Amino acid sequence: MTTGPDEVLDCLGQRCPLPVIALARRLPDLPVGAVLRVLADDPAAAVDIPAWCRMRGQEFVAAVDGPGYDVRRTR
Repeated sequence: MTTGPDEVLDCLGQRCPLPVIALARRLPDLPVGAVLRVLADDPAAAVDIPAWCRMRGQEFVAAVDGPGYDVRRTR
């Protein structure tokens, strides 16, 4: 059984770098292990969100339809 994200952050209509900035501000407020789904329709988000995860030591879980990107807080 697949579970959904712990929280959804709606960044639809926002252009780069706003979805990544919103992700960076919200993720620290969630408990370690929580999954945040960032809804972002800017094509740059498909590259920017996984890159941010690598730079910040967070886990990029998957891109999902919506369009959305799931990120798990690791620390």
